[in-house]
Amino acid sequence: MSAEAADREAATSSRPCTPPQTCWFEFLLEESLLEKHLRKPCPDPAPVQLIVQFLEQASKPSVNEQNQVQPPPDNKRNRILKLLALKVAAHLKWDLDILEKSLSVPVLNMLLNELLCISKVPPGTKHIDMDLATLPPTTAMAILLYNRWAIRTIVQSSFPVKQPKPGPPQLSVMNQMQQEKELTENILKVLKEQASDSILVLEAALKLNKDLYVHTMRTLDLLAMEPGVVNGETESSTVGLKIKTEEMQCQVCYDLGAAYFQQGSTNPAVYENAREKFFRTKELIAEIGSLSLHCTIDEKRLAGYCQACGVLVPSSDSASQQLTPYSQVHICLRSGNYQEVTKIFAEDNLTFSLPVQFRQSVLRELFQKAQQGNEALDEICFKVCACNTVRDILEGRAIGVQFNQLFLRPNKEKIDFLLEVCSRSINLEKASDSLKGNMAAFLKNVCLGLEDLQYVFMISSHELFITLLKDEERKLLVDQMRKRSPRVNLCIKPVTSFYDIPASASVNIGQLEHQLILSVDPWRIRQILIELHGMTSERQFWTVSNKWEIPSVYSGVILGIKDNLTRDLVYILMAKGLHCSTVKDFTHAKQLFAACLELVTEFSPKLRQVMLNEMLLLDIHTHEAGTGQSGERPPSDLISRVRGYLEMRLPDIPLRQVIAEECVAFMLNWRENEYLTLQVPAFLLQSNPYVKLGQLLAATCKELPGPKESRRTAKDLWEVVVQICSVSSQHKRGNDGRISLIKQRESTLGIMYRSELLSFIKKLREPLVLTIILSLFVKLHNVREDIVNDITAEHISIWPSSIPNLQSVDFEAVAITVKELVRYSLSINPNNHSWLIIQADIYFATNQYSAALHYYLQAGAVCSDFFNKAVPPDVYTDQVIKRMIKCCSLLNCHTQVAILCQFLREIDYKTAFKSLQEQNSHDAMDSYYDYIWDVTILEYLTYLHHKRGETDKRQIAIKAIGQTELNASNPEEVLQLAAQRRKKKFLQAMAKLYF
Repeated sequence: MSAEAADREAATSSRPCTPPQTCWFEFLLEESLLEKHLRKPCPDPAPVQLIVQFLEQASKPSVNEQNQVQPPPDNKRNRILKLLALKVAAHLKWDLDILEKSLSVPVLNMLLNELLCISKVPPGTKHIDMDLATLPPTTAMAILLYNRWAIRTIVQSSFPVKQPKPGPPQLSVMNQMQQEKELTENILKVLKEQASDSILVLEAALKLNKDLYVHTMRTLDLLAMEPGVVNGETESSTVGLKIKTEEMQCQVCYDLGAAYFQQGSTNPAVYENAREKFFRTKELIAEIGSLSLHCTIDEKRLAGYCQACGVLVPSSDSASQQLTPYSQVHICLRSGNYQEVTKIFAEDNLTFSLPVQFRQSVLRELFQKAQQGNEALDEICFKVCACNTVRDILEGRAIGVQFNQLFLRPNKEKIDFLLEVCSRSINLEKASDSLKGNMAAFLKNVCLGLEDLQYVFMISSHELFITLLKDEERKLLVDQMRKRSPRVNLCIKPVTSFYDIPASASVNIGQLEHQLILSVDPWRIRQILIELHGMTSERQFWTVSNKWEIPSVYSGVILGIKDNLTRDLVYILMAKGLHCSTVKDFTHAKQLFAACLELVTEFSPKLRQVMLNEMLLLDIHTHEAGTGQSGERPPSDLISRVRGYLEMRLPDIPLRQVIAEECVAFMLNWRENEYLTLQVPAFLLQSNPYVKLGQLLAATCKELPGPKESRRTAKDLWEVVVQICSVSSQHKRGNDGRISLIKQRESTLGIMYRSELLSFIKKLREPLVLTIILSLFVKLHNVREDIVNDITAEHISIWPSSIPNLQSVDFEAVAITVKELVRYSLSINPNNHSWLIIQADIYFATNQYSAALHYYLQAGAVCSDFFNKAVPPDVYTDQVIKRMIKCCSLLNCHTQVAILCQFLREIDYKTAFKSLQEQNSHDAMDSYYDYIWDVTILEYLTYLHHKRGETDKRQIAIKAIGQTELNASNPEEVLQLAAQRRKKKFLQAMAKLYF
């Protein structure tokens, strides 16, 4: 070593390693002493503090000469600060447990986004759209880290957080905390919106069968240098910290399991996924060992998750169920096998495996069921309570109040069971002296509490009692019992038992009201109300539950009934019937309505007709939810009753709007167009807007096959819908005399409001009717002058092409309606290619190109047996193909663009060649060459790769040209067959990519 070098080293080593606290990050930045600082045993400041400070400094906004706040500049200093923060995280081996514990959500979000950026993840690209298997190992690992953190943060946010005690109020600190809270909430909102994508990314990661690498301080330094090769190492080389496949899968399985478990509270079916992931985590830990450097799993927490999943989703393996008492109890409760629960609890008194809190919760659940009228559970409640009491005694706890209450009236069966439980709960050969003492004291106290000497003799003569108590203790107990001889107490008036005291009237009323709320048996409801009215005449029992609701149009008639008992009975029967119908319990609803009809027939023709109308609606719902779903036509009697309702002209009968809606929708769904167009009475068209709308829809369906000139009804329907979607402007004169526009509201000139129209349409299921309505709204949407991309729809040509007063139409509401109608229609039939194309056009018009491609491909798949047949040309029109081309182009999938250009009736060579010239392509590029059948495009590819010096890709293109089936001398049938086969394979590959 030279003298100068030795002097420099000595000077460097003599510098202080711990700079002043105010400028330590500047010191680390300028002197490059970060690694030396981190190697200290206890570095101060700690690594996580370094990350916070580096990122805070890098994200500080700047102020220009005009004192305006500007975003943080992208200069060298800030880039170095971000790099230093990443290096500190790399020093911590990217351990999310450490980072999450010490860093706030906004800071960790910024750190992981910087990791994605430096790992060459394209900004704005959805991670779900990226194939992890083809990415460089460090890039794939960065994506996994981010998505693991995303779902871990969502899970963590669902846990309750203990709020810290507030200190002295400081305005600046409070403002900073509020800003951080708002920022955290915004980040959480975004993470939750992307949660499904994150889960799919992690699920895809489990299919990887290669080791991954995560950035170290050294690889981060390499990336910070000049791009390209550095000492022969590149980003895609195996440099960095190696993460074995098993370690990565173990961490991902655990995080996915926690996410699924959290989702299970709203979707119980997901618990099965959670169980699968947690048990797979246990298997992987057993493979890699618990001392793995890069896989840190909280095994106690994992065991808790597995135990919870074992209860919520019991295994089909009977052996595994026997190993889990939780699962056994859960299954018994669910199946009603309560006797088995008492056996499990008695056996558990030997092992103490079930927590006391869990046993108490089971007893509370049984008590609640018993109080709801299940008298058979009274015996089970005593047995479970006896098991729990013996457990408490053995562990030295006092006897609970519940046992004393249930044992107030002992009998032979209760004594026998109690002695059986005590015998099974203690192993006299292995039990400690304290356990034996606790049990002996319990049996002695039970004897002292009994008045009947016969029951005392049952206990004192039992083998367990004789074994546990010494001779002196037994003699002392007998003496105590003799002193309580009945001869002494003959002159004393016996004390009345608690259960012999008659309940007060208020208690009885409360119990009856509780039964009244729960019962759905009309006869039982009547009996309860008779008993209640016999106790008091001051109460209105139809107000007992705030869940009992009837339509306001009926309440005036029902509450006007003079007899209190009849009024309560009619109100409650109707309210319960409507509720049962809402929850699709049609059997009980019919019983309740029938009882109510029988009751009101005696005194009110008006209410009789009301009940007949409600029973008609119930029968419609019953048919639609039952045999109607399989396409079976309704009985002719039901159709006649629907017609009778529509033609009814009884005065002063309260009518619900929803019944008219359902009746008209029913007629349209079952194609009763003849009645709606020709037989419906004229007065109905004027008085009932739903009949008017139904008549126009039915007539349009009938006229559809005819010539365009005969479609007068279509124009009438168009005008009706335009009027419904119109708005009226409201003006106000100000203090200065000027007239100003203050708001726009829905016009009242239409036959109904837009919300009512939408509600009615969502009751329709007939495909042709839905198609006509969709095409009408699509045409109305396209009429706008500022529309750039039209939406296409079937039968769109039958509607007028213009509106006299464009300003009167609420086009925003029309756009919302189109989206809602397409969503509803696809819920009815997700395989209707016409509706799928409309959905795709909507996404295309709103610049959601990946989603648009999904639906364009789905439309082709459903009408071609997943592309095994040719897609009909009226589905994949030139316009659809061009939109697919534009979607691929804007997604930077340029090779896909070139292939799709062949699908046009006239191949678009200009667009194809231009796209192939792009070098920044996000698709599989040369692996798609086998899908090209146009020789001209393949020859251009050969020339292009030769010009760029890309020998390997040029050979792939030459190989594609050399296929014999593409020879221009082949017959036309052979060429067409070759093109069709390539179309099929390409579209299937695209479908797998976007589905």
